[in-house]
Amino acid sequence: MERKLNNLQPNSIWNYFEAICQVPRPSKHEEKIIAFLEAFAAEKGLKIKKDEAGNVLISKPASAGFEDRQAVVLQSHLDMVCEKNSNVEHDFMTDPIKPYIDGEWVKAEGTTLGADCGIGIAASLAVLADTNLQHGPIECLFTVDEETGLTGAFALQPGFFDGKVLLNLDSEDEGEIFIGCAGGIDTLANFPYKKEKVPAGFFPIKLSISGLKGGHSGDDINKGRGNAIRILARFLWLAYHHYGIRLAKISGGNLRNAIPREACAIVMVQNGYKENLVADFNIFKHDIAVEYALNEPALKIDHGSTNPTEFVFDDASAINLINALFLCPNGVQSMSSRMPGMVETSTNLASVKMDVDNAVVVTTSQRSEIESGKIMVADQVMALFEIAGAKVRHSDGYPGWTPNPDSPVLKIAVDTYKKLFGNAPKVRSIHAGLECGLFLEKYPQLDMVSFGPTILGAHSPDERLNIASVKKFWEHLVLLLSNL
Repeated sequence: MERKLNNLQPNSIWNYFEAICQVPRPSKHEEKIIAFLEAFAAEKGLKIKKDEAGNVLISKPASAGFEDRQAVVLQSHLDMVCEKNSNVEHDFMTDPIKPYIDGEWVKAEGTTLGADCGIGIAASLAVLADTNLQHGPIECLFTVDEETGLTGAFALQPGFFDGKVLLNLDSEDEGEIFIGCAGGIDTLANFPYKKEKVPAGFFPIKLSISGLKGGHSGDDINKGRGNAIRILARFLWLAYHHYGIRLAKISGGNLRNAIPREACAIVMVQNGYKENLVADFNIFKHDIAVEYALNEPALKIDHGSTNPTEFVFDDASAINLINALFLCPNGVQSMSSRMPGMVETSTNLASVKMDVDNAVVVTTSQRSEIESGKIMVADQVMALFEIAGAKVRHSDGYPGWTPNPDSPVLKIAVDTYKKLFGNAPKVRSIHAGLECGLFLEKYPQLDMVSFGPTILGAHSPDERLNIASVKKFWEHLVLLLSNL
């Protein structure tokens, strides 16, 4: 396993990426990566400023002969999704990411790699550091907390940067240029329950779902991947109606913008039904394996004995929760009529967590390229949860980015790509959320495109960055800057 990236080309961008991997940067805890940027700017003699939210702007003058060009903003976000495999010990607040080379890819050891958006940060730093590039004035904007709330983009104030052209470096498909994105909103439900003593004659069984691919709840929502919470709820519903199980514990998923890879529950079943429940579970396990054979070959569905619990949920609360999880809409809701092949509206059942106040918190996220579609599916989820007795609220949400096929910067981006590689890039919108919609609210004059190298498995420990695509991404960025 080759762990050093310093032999990869282009050397500058890979060296910065490897350095960034050494700096912990969970969402809402970007202070260490901000200090890294401050040290970088001081070393290079570049102007740097920071706003109250923590967003950072590093500016570089135009190269000789390009002083009359327009200022260009290179934008990336500082935080990363912090996901790890359950058998991996890793503290994202203190431990570095451990990248390694696996054939054509760079991966991380048991965790997310943080190429989303670490490779965008690295590209910006490489541009700032390179004294041989040709470009007009450069402003590199680094925003905070993109992954869990877009709070940096929300807090960005007019006048923080001057450029009227913005290149967002947070896309994950080389050869594709994005000119639009979905807006999003979260719907959160709080299911209260009462604790009851475990009835006599009941046996504890732990049910678990693991090994799923997970992935980005926007970009991967149309790929037929399993949702661990939905699979678990499906069996819990059957077990409740057939055997009157009592629910003791339940958990699944982690982040609002990731498809849940794992879920588990502890249930209590009457001793006389234990063998029947296990037999039904094995049948269920087989059925699910067949259903997901192509898309989820590593899926694991397990049961086993566990330590008895002292309490279970009251029966009414348990079935309300199970019904809601079983019925909750999940996945693609509609496809786009404006951009064929693109998801228009979706929803993701993201996480289920027990809190200390005798309640279960269920987090879901909805996305759509149409504002009314986003609100409709969010309200549908709210209505279902309210019927099940939960206290429900929506997050503030964020706007989408409406495509502009006549964008001048898009034309230059397409032409330079053709010149470099002999074929035209795909121009499309993305179902994932980008910060561009929020930028337009503060800077309505902006002309924007988004592009980047190929990243697969973002938001999961399977995240991997294609090595060859980084070279093409860098070459395109360099030529584009010289033509703007």
